[in-house]
Amino acid sequence: MLLLLAAYCAAAAAAPVLVRVIGRDAFAPLAVVLAAAAGWAAWPWLDGGAPRTQSWSWIPGLGLHLYLRSDPLTWMMMVIVGGVGALIVLYCGRYFGGSEPKLPAFAGELVGFAAAMLGLVLSDDLVLLYVFWELTTVLSYLLIGYDAERGMARRAATQAIVITTFGGLAMLVGLVLLGRAAGTHRLSAIVAAPPGGGAVTAAVVLILVGALSKSAVVPFGVWLPGAMAAPTPVSAFLHAAAMVKAGVFLVARLAPAFAGTPGWRPIVLGCGVATMLLAGWRALREHDLKLLLAYGTVSQLGFMTVLLGAGNRVAALAGFTVLLAHALFKSALFLAVGVVDHSTGTRDLRKLSGLGRRTPVLYGAAIAAAASMAGVPATLGFAGKEAAYEAFLGGDAALVALVAVGSALTAGYSLRFLWGAFARKEGVEPREVHRPGALLLAPVVVLAAAGVVVGLLAAKLDAPIGREAAPYPTRGHGTYHLSAWHGFGLPLLLTAVSLVLGAALFAAGRLIARVPRLFEPEDVYLRLMHGLNTFALQLTGTVQRGSLPDYLLIILLTAVGLSIGSVLWGLPWPDPLGGRVWDGPAQGLVALLTVAAAAAAIRARDRGKTVVLSGASGFGVSTLFVLQGAPDLALTQFLVETASLIVFVLVLRRLPTRFPTRSPAQRGVHLAAGALAGLTATVVTLLAARSRDAAPISGAYPDAAKEAGGSNIVATVLVDLRAWDTLGESVVIVLAALGVTSMVFARRPVSAPPAPDEDSEVWAVREITALDADTEPDRWLAAGSTLAAERRSIVFEVIARTIFHTVLLYSLFLLFTAHSAPGGGFSGGIVAGLALAVRYLAGGPFELWEAAPVSAGALLGAGVVVEAGTALGGLAWGGAVLRSASVDAHLPLLGHVHFVTSLLFEIGVYLIVVGLVLTVLNVLGGEIDRQTGADLAGGGVPG
Repeated sequence: MLLLLAAYCAAAAAAPVLVRVIGRDAFAPLAVVLAAAAGWAAWPWLDGGAPRTQSWSWIPGLGLHLYLRSDPLTWMMMVIVGGVGALIVLYCGRYFGGSEPKLPAFAGELVGFAAAMLGLVLSDDLVLLYVFWELTTVLSYLLIGYDAERGMARRAATQAIVITTFGGLAMLVGLVLLGRAAGTHRLSAIVAAPPGGGAVTAAVVLILVGALSKSAVVPFGVWLPGAMAAPTPVSAFLHAAAMVKAGVFLVARLAPAFAGTPGWRPIVLGCGVATMLLAGWRALREHDLKLLLAYGTVSQLGFMTVLLGAGNRVAALAGFTVLLAHALFKSALFLAVGVVDHSTGTRDLRKLSGLGRRTPVLYGAAIAAAASMAGVPATLGFAGKEAAYEAFLGGDAALVALVAVGSALTAGYSLRFLWGAFARKEGVEPREVHRPGALLLAPVVVLAAAGVVVGLLAAKLDAPIGREAAPYPTRGHGTYHLSAWHGFGLPLLLTAVSLVLGAALFAAGRLIARVPRLFEPEDVYLRLMHGLNTFALQLTGTVQRGSLPDYLLIILLTAVGLSIGSVLWGLPWPDPLGGRVWDGPAQGLVALLTVAAAAAAIRARDRGKTVVLSGASGFGVSTLFVLQGAPDLALTQFLVETASLIVFVLVLRRLPTRFPTRSPAQRGVHLAAGALAGLTATVVTLLAARSRDAAPISGAYPDAAKEAGGSNIVATVLVDLRAWDTLGESVVIVLAALGVTSMVFARRPVSAPPAPDEDSEVWAVREITALDADTEPDRWLAAGSTLAAERRSIVFEVIARTIFHTVLLYSLFLLFTAHSAPGGGFSGGIVAGLALAVRYLAGGPFELWEAAPVSAGALLGAGVVVEAGTALGGLAWGGAVLRSASVDAHLPLLGHVHFVTSLLFEIGVYLIVVGLVLTVLNVLGGEIDRQTGADLAGGGVPG
């Protein structure tokens, strides 16, 4: 199972490259990969193999494992995802033109979606299930928005992800509650021994919200018709065979254990029936063939939800049969619409006429698929609907009647589809038809024929589908079995009645079109989103007034209140100091100077003085680290304080020199809040340190660092023992840097500064007249001559030129000696960044590009790739993700060399930090320079 999943992921990664190299013919080998899963699952599904499980220890120390499981239901879903998906991928090779610029990305996204869907049906772990669930959401967003230049496609993609993500978040809460109540996250174990209680009821309801939103069941059905803006293969795969089945699949998984939970039947049956009827009625009024099928799909999903959520074996047997039949006939019909659109240039049934005679093969395939959709005898759809009638006869008369009405609506829109696409219509001129190729027709014919052939062999499916329904209780229906023909009886009579009523509804199409619409689901969604946006704007306008001091005051008071509450709740507490004030007088003196610098920063009225004094306070803390015997922490603190000082200086160039005048009352409030926050933080920290009742984990760090091949405990902890934390923090840094860059450079791309003109003057000051304008100073820096003369400092340029390479070498020294001496990728990256900052301050923005002619984004991305590659490399040399290995060798000239693979991880951190510094210099340096230049030129501050 892991191998299949890996093959799907590898195919998704390779798909864009294949399409670029061999064009649309690349879809053929991709289809073979998808078909492999169907071939693997078909035999145990038909033959009755025992369920298979596979697990992978992710973080064994925390008891985190990934579990995969395949059983009869999983195998059928794999046959659908792999088999139907393979035919749809093959169809893509002739549906799209060879020159589609977005085709490589589309291929990767489509196969990636198949991988996510495969992982979803294989997951036996609630967390893993949710991960794959959301992956299908994200990938469907990308696929629906394929034609992003069209506003309709963007709106449809946004609507789909908003609704399904809302449901997914609700489901996440439900899964967490269910896992806690059951004491396990193994889905099979939970279903085998379901927990009970109020928390479980809430969990089940929340999970149903996610399942119904995914399957477009009322009240979440609005997104699927809008998703018809996607290309036809996407509609056939996601909205007929795969994604929309995910919610139904989850209902089927949980129903045997939780169908008796309070709230289950009203939600599942009520929403399912409403969806079946409302969407079926709407399909009778549509003129776009894809929209007609979309509403038909929503109606069928409601029908499947009723069957699989009813909680009895025969209904489940019918539900699984309809699920399989629907994947076959609806995919065939969507692909047929694609052929019609491809051949005629329209999907509007009012503009189509006589197409059936000119495309007889396509017409015949559409008839077979539509017959299965309507439940005509000798099709798989008929076998499923007969079982549905049997499931509710003798106990649920209302459900029988509602299912019959829903079936009549299905028959009605099936006829409307065939008539609209292929029949000759009076007054409508036949359109010019481009004959579809054999490879475009083949998937349609195969899927449509399968619905009939499998329907005739329905008795052969009784065993495999019966095994899927086995966990459901029988509830008095005896031993009903699937069959293509059960003889004359009430189910057959109901089928005939529904077909006759469907024909009558089709004949009354003009009358139905005149019935006024009570409401438009799309309008309801738009009003809801408009109301939400209005509320958000009003709330933001109330609490976000643009005052940073006020924001900080609220944050501090909230933190103080929560902390004091926790302290009072935990009374009595031990003595926070424990009789120990300091380890030596030097610490007291440094602490006193640190406090004095902080107090002076508070009293300063000048922004520059405040920055310098706050930096001095930070350097005082660094000195305390030195006195405490923590050189790594001290080095990092010194470097961060220095870098922060430069950042503040860059920002201060666009701010007034002095702080605005505040009233004594405001200053008093701010002083009191700051003092209270500082006192609270100090007390809480001391109490936390004195309240430990277990041995600190840090006691094991020395031995663990030695085992990892390092003598520097801090560096070893960061890149080895707690490398997961470092990897996550690195990704956060990269995302933050990219986010800031995107906001600042929203209206223009990030690029190298343009080549300076001969008359360029960077950082010029209007009020100053250059005294040495006629004298060209010596050129120590590549771009030094671009500075305004009054801003140049030969001494600074000489120093920058002299120390730059030495500082870079020192940064590499810190990087490569991290495992045996203070330093590391973080410290080395900051040192390298400071070297670049010196070049920038000495020579301006052009000099920065001369010093580092590389994109900050490229460095950030390279750093993440190196870290992720090192993490995965642990599987090769250590058997686990992020496991390190060490090599000792004696090399000529160099002598003994100790190499640890975690050094590669340090290199990734180094690249990320350098990229972050470059981002800061570009955003707070180069961009501010551009804005200042625009101000001086009288052009305002461009965006």
